Amino acid sequence: MSQTVSDFLFRRLHAWGVRRIYGYPGDGINGLTGALNRLQDTEHAIRFVQARHEEEAAFMACAHAKWTGEVGVCLATSGPGAIHLLNGLYDAKMDHVPVLAIVGQQARQGLGAYFQQEVDLTSLFKDVAHEYVFQASVPAQTRHLVDEAYRIATAMRVVTALAFPNDLQEEPYEEPPRVHGSTFSGVGYSFPHVVPRDEDLRRAAEVLNAGKRVAMLVGAGALGATAEVVETADVLGAGVAKALLGKAAVPDTLSFVTGSIGLLGTEPSWDMMMDCDTLLMVGTSFPYAEFLPEEGQARAVQIDLSPKRLGLRYPTEVNLHGDAAETLRALLPLLQRKEDRSWRGTIEENVATWWRVLDERAEVEADPINPQYVFHALSPHLPDGVILSADSGSSANWFARHLKIREGMMASLSGNLATMCPGVPYLLAAKFTHPERPAIAFVGDGAMQMLGNSALITLSKYWEEWEDPRCIVLVLNNRDLNQVTWEQRAMLGDPKFEASQNIPDFPYDTYAESLGLVGLRMETKADVERVWREALAARRPVVINAYTDPEVPTLPPHISFEQARHFTEAILHRDPGAAGMVKQATKDVFAAVKAKVTS
Repeated sequence: MSQTVSDFLFRRLHAWGVRRIYGYPGDGINGLTGALNRLQDTEHAIRFVQARHEEEAAFMACAHAKWTGEVGVCLATSGPGAIHLLNGLYDAKMDHVPVLAIVGQQARQGLGAYFQQEVDLTSLFKDVAHEYVFQASVPAQTRHLVDEAYRIATAMRVVTALAFPNDLQEEPYEEPPRVHGSTFSGVGYSFPHVVPRDEDLRRAAEVLNAGKRVAMLVGAGALGATAEVVETADVLGAGVAKALLGKAAVPDTLSFVTGSIGLLGTEPSWDMMMDCDTLLMVGTSFPYAEFLPEEGQARAVQIDLSPKRLGLRYPTEVNLHGDAAETLRALLPLLQRKEDRSWRGTIEENVATWWRVLDERAEVEADPINPQYVFHALSPHLPDGVILSADSGSSANWFARHLKIREGMMASLSGNLATMCPGVPYLLAAKFTHPERPAIAFVGDGAMQMLGNSALITLSKYWEEWEDPRCIVLVLNNRDLNQVTWEQRAMLGDPKFEASQNIPDFPYDTYAESLGLVGLRMETKADVERVWREALAARRPVVINAYTDPEVPTLPPHISFEQARHFTEAILHRDPGAAGMVKQATKDVFAAVKAKVTS
């Protein structure tokens, strides 16, 4: 039997190193899934992971790229299947990770006739996959379309997309003819060494050496540069703040690491940025400029592999286009060790005090459970090498602040898109790519009801093949779309709108049991430690249904006058949770005062 276009497509992807594709079938890709099936017992086999929804498949492909550095590949049918991929693809685009989307299309002869499920796919994907999106029209195109889509996704860390009409999928594959207009592409790509020029490194060193109070901010681009970041911070006597996607870039166990920055950030990060005279940004495009030094306050140097991100958030004096680790290694010999360590000492004191503040806040009583305590209790028991994911919402707040990342751990979430629903798909991708490592996802009840519950079915389908079965989904069950509720209060001064914010209770633990998983429940503070111990010791995946208090405030590190005014307005406008809001906010304030006084 001759090789079809679909057969060649997957053989070519295999040659590029693809061994796993996340997707969902449909009649628009019958030729593609048939080819995947034919290749299963051959040397070109690629594993097909069946999601419950195309959005889940795209999230898993995005997380695959985050956890491995490889291109994540997802597959969906034409029309609605392709449309469903979009949210997960935008997650990949906005967090700058490589993903290739492959979708079906209606037969070529019917295009333009308003055929069922006919969608202009190149237009649909033109923004999310703007670097490379094409629809195949003849068999001889397949070779260069696959090669270019994969190479561009790899080299530029972007989303690319290919569409294959269903009649083309089953045609015999043809190599490009040796005629004018043909092109002959090949497999392979090697990353270059990207290091700035010597004169630019010297300019950067001059700025950093002149500073007396140096602050560092690192992001996802520094994930492979932990040792270099730590050494640079030591030489400069600097503190290190972390953008959310860079949470695992530097361990929280180091005394000079101030933790997260921004609305989900810490007081030490805020204080350091407000008091520094020099700023070094490494591999980050942190978007909230109001949490950086005021313009003119600090001289600044930035290192980034993407020239698009240089000088974007702060008027940096020296912009170094380069790989974080290699650029820091080239810069370090030019840096002078700060002999005055008083700035570093102040940062370390602030960090130590902040951890005491978090300890006190976690112990504050709530109704029924303080969500801060749920994360606080887990932190010292995190397994070595654990992979952590969080969904968007209040779960991201506690994930950012209360979990102490140690060396060797991995952590991520939807950073720039900040979409709901990736928490469980990220967890699934972690277990597919690193089946020997434990993984934990922190998810709000809104995201669980939107996509997470169905993703648990995927978990139940595959978990038994993983080397280490430890896999936990923590659900913060507060019956409230909590992050948005607090944003309504703090940003607009509006009371909670119960019709939009209240969501149904759901028995996540018993639902998990019905799927063959372990279901556990936290209903009181006394349950928390016991349930975490039981979950971490389980030999099959666990879903924890944690009943938490929605009125525990997700306080930013610095409360502006406007935020305080809006909070007061929400209370005066008879917010249904006003009594709990005031009670819990007051407790948190007093907990912080107690921690600072005792320090």
